[in-house]
Amino acid sequence: MPSSPRTSGEPVAKRKRRHSVTGSEAHYEDGAYYDQAYRRRRHDVRFYTRLAAESGGPVLELGVGTGRVAFAIAKAGIAVVGVEPMSPMLEQAHQRLGRLPRAARDRVELRQGDLARLRLRRKFPLVIAPFNVWMHLYTREEIERGFATVRHHLQAGGRFAFDVLLPDPVSLARNPSKQYRGGEVPHPRGGVRYRYSEYFSYDPVTQIETIMMDFEHPEKKGQSFCTPLTQRQFFPAELEALLHYNGFALESHTGDFDGKPITDAAESQVLIARLRRASP
Repeated sequence: MPSSPRTSGEPVAKRKRRHSVTGSEAHYEDGAYYDQAYRRRRHDVRFYTRLAAESGGPVLELGVGTGRVAFAIAKAGIAVVGVEPMSPMLEQAHQRLGRLPRAARDRVELRQGDLARLRLRRKFPLVIAPFNVWMHLYTREEIERGFATVRHHLQAGGRFAFDVLLPDPVSLARNPSKQYRGGEVPHPRGGVRYRYSEYFSYDPVTQIETIMMDFEHPEKKGQSFCTPLTQRQFFPAELEALLHYNGFALESHTGDFDGKPITDAAESQVLIARLRRASP
């Protein structure tokens, strides 16, 4: 098969980078659908809200999305600054913000920005990056810039909390040509129920998994679409080493939001870290 004009002669590293950028943005270009898809996810909200209450606030959330976690923190009485790179997500967050009670609304500040380059002139007792945000940092340089952002914004004694998926070797070895069918998915705009399916592929060199989410229109093929999602996989020992060599001391590393140990049956890794004190 001949190469497309866009990729012909393109260096492999550059093509992979473009692919990861596309996969980090496409899933977040429809804020209304994102809200619908994840509105029932609550276990992490309770965890981060508890940490926010313990910190006393204000809280900095990196990757605020449509405000799912931040608004719960605000309703619990804690001020929160939410930073989000994707305009559609931020627009949906502003719409939702307008529906909050006045007291909670006044505790929320939303900003657009890249978490790897963010530099606010404020320090926080708690910085959080919920729901796999860190999995959109794909290279060592990006990961280090992300940790630098956290270091810049943490006050002395502050905590950094985040969660990522636990890599599953069996899942990562799935046949990339196999279609995994789901059920029907209603779209919030128009009410059309799409037939949903997924394809998975994994690059063991970059440690990036690509999920192709296929939405098939029941009647109009021209309105079917496919959305890529790319996620950098972090293995537990690797993640602990990255924290250590970027200036953090690990406080806890668990397999869920209730503090259970990591086992091969865990879905997520939940981490809390503090800035490591410099040696005397």
